[in-house]
Amino acid sequence: MPPTPPHIGYAAMLEQFHPTEILALSDYAEQHGFTGVMAADRFQPWVPQQGQASFVWNVLGALGQTTKGDLGTGVTVPTFRQHPAMVAQASATLAAMYPGRHWLGIGSGEAIDEHVTGVYWPETAERINRMFEAVEVINKLFAASSSGRDAKHSGPFFKLESTRLWTMPETAPEILVATAGPVTAKRAGRMVDGLIIDGASLDKIEGLFSRFDEGARETARKPGTKVLRLHLSWAATYGEAMTNAITEWPNGGMRFPRSDIRSPFEFEQLARLVRPEDFEGRMLVSEDPDLHRANIQRHLDLGFDRVYLHNVGRNQREWIDVFARDVLPKLVR
Repeated sequence: MPPTPPHIGYAAMLEQFHPTEILALSDYAEQHGFTGVMAADRFQPWVPQQGQASFVWNVLGALGQTTKGDLGTGVTVPTFRQHPAMVAQASATLAAMYPGRHWLGIGSGEAIDEHVTGVYWPETAERINRMFEAVEVINKLFAASSSGRDAKHSGPFFKLESTRLWTMPETAPEILVATAGPVTAKRAGRMVDGLIIDGASLDKIEGLFSRFDEGARETARKPGTKVLRLHLSWAATYGEAMTNAITEWPNGGMRFPRSDIRSPFEFEQLARLVRPEDFEGRMLVSEDPDLHRANIQRHLDLGFDRVYLHNVGRNQREWIDVFARDVLPKLVR
C-alpha cells in the first residue's frame, strides 16, 4: 500500500498580508497541493514592517467560500479581548456554515494583542488558568447547545448567565490548545481534542507529545490531534532568504520571552538585536528546497497530524510554486 500523503496546509499570516491578498494566496496554495488554512487571531502585527492585522473570523468566513480545505484558528484567545462565549459563538457559526472543516485553536495570549482593552496583564500561570477556564466555558456551551439546553458558569475568571448558542453545527468543532510547556500539554490532554505547537526543538516536541498523551490517557480520551505551524524562510538565494527572515519575521530569531511586549514599535526596537546566527536551530533559513523537505519530514516523523507552513517572505507565490514541485510530493507519513 502506498504511503498516505501528509496534511500540509497554508499558514495565512494576517499580520503580513491584506485580507483580500490572503484570500488569493490561500486559493493559490490550495490549487498547488496545500490542504487547509490556519490563521491566527491578531489585533496588531509583531513589527510595523508586517503592516496588517485583519479580524480572523471575517477572513475565515470568506475563505470558506473560496477554498475547500479545513479552516483553523491558530490561535484565538478567549480570555481578554473576547469573552469565551463570543469565541464559542464565532466558532459554532463558522462550523455550521462549513460542516467538518473548522477547528478551534486556543491560546493564552500575548500582550501585544490583548492589552488593548486596558485590562490588567497577569503572569503566565494566571493566563494559562484563564485559558483553561475559557475552554471549560466553551465546552459547556457546545455540549449544552448541541442538546438544546442552556449552559451557565461561575468561576474565578468568567461568568456565564444561563444561555445557549442558537446556531450550532451537527458536530461541535474540535478544540485544540497551543502549548510550549509540559504542564500545559498534560492539562490540555485531559481537556481538549488536540495540541498546537508553534515552533520548538524536536526533543522538546517529543516531550510535549508525551505529556499530552499522558493527560489524555488519564481521562480515557482518544489520542488527540497534533498540529504544527512551521515557520521557514525560503527564497531563490540564501541572502534573500535571510533578509526576509530578519526584516519580515525577526520573531524567529528572538531568544527571549515576548509575551509582555505591548507595541509593534517596541518589538521593532528589540528586533534590531536579531542577527543571522540567532535563527540557527530555531527557524530554517535556506534556498535549498531539499533542506526544507527534510526539516518538514522530521516533524512529520514525530507524529504531527497536520503541518501548516509559513514562509516568512513576501515571495509567497514563488515559494508555493517551488514547494508544490520540489517539496510536497516527496513528503510521506
